[in-house]
Amino acid sequence: MAAFLRKLLVFVLIVGGVGGYLVWQDYRKFSDGPMRLSEHELVLDVKLGTSFAQIVRKLEREKVSDAPALYWRVLAHEMRVLDGLRAGEYEVTAGMTPRTLLDRMARGKVIHHQFTIIEGWRFSDLRLALSKAPLLEQTIGGLSDSEIMARLGRADQPPEGRFLPETYSFVRGQSDLDVLRRAHASMQQALARAWAMRPADSPLKSEDEMLILASIVEKETGQPGDRADIAGVFMRRLKLGMKLQTDPTVIYGIGASYNGNITRVHLQTDTPFNTYTRFGLPPTPIALPGVAALTAVAQPADGDALYFVSRGDGSSQFSATLDEHNAAVRKYQLRGGR
Repeated sequence: MAAFLRKLLVFVLIVGGVGGYLVWQDYRKFSDGPMRLSEHELVLDVKLGTSFAQIVRKLEREKVSDAPALYWRVLAHEMRVLDGLRAGEYEVTAGMTPRTLLDRMARGKVIHHQFTIIEGWRFSDLRLALSKAPLLEQTIGGLSDSEIMARLGRADQPPEGRFLPETYSFVRGQSDLDVLRRAHASMQQALARAWAMRPADSPLKSEDEMLILASIVEKETGQPGDRADIAGVFMRRLKLGMKLQTDPTVIYGIGASYNGNITRVHLQTDTPFNTYTRFGLPPTPIALPGVAALTAVAQPADGDALYFVSRGDGSSQFSATLDEHNAAVRKYQLRGGR
């Protein structure tokens, strides 16, 4: 009888060992093998406060894995990440293993989206684009421009021109105000760098004046290679006490009533932004200037040109005298030449 019991115990241990080995092999195949995807890739959106069990159930619903939930928990324990998975959007791609996915979630390697601010936009254009960015949390829709600036800690500052055009990365859950805050800080830094580069004889008295002129250069430039020359024209005009006489400022002063056609009446109607009726710079920027426009104002091209007119292909014809300029206007048959 004792011999039989010993044989039975040995048999049970062998069977249990084989079973345990098979389970272990299945677990290893799960943890380091590719997950099953119903589509080529999947975006896993993990909300703040989601439990580990809820994450596993979501993966099951998405048919990413048919492994027991226990396998996921054992793997998380093995990796010491059970309580360290971060909220956010994660990309699950073909060939990815459960171990790789949990590692990404533990390190917070979330999907980054992009929002691009375009050179020459007005602040109203920027607000409209932000409102159409569905992955950004919308928080400023009901706020006035001044209220937005107050939220950014700059209640004393008009918003026009204060946000640097470039592409900003963000993650789901961040807001429109988060993007504005970063763009505002980026503009402050870019403006400070440009201001430090200005020549000693610059007629500009402050960083704000540099920003205003850069916004005009941005709107006047059709070809990137003309920026420094256009900035040079405006700098020389400021030094000589000449009016800037630039159409984009007039158009900005017209406001919402502008229909795309600038007339002689517009040029003669005085507004704070009409540089045909007023000397010096307008009171605020008229658009969002990019780094290139800031650099052009900081380092304008040398020369004697005081006028320029579009050639019709985006480039500009520069003239030193009014007679030369008038001839260029007649040649290119365009109104509004400088």
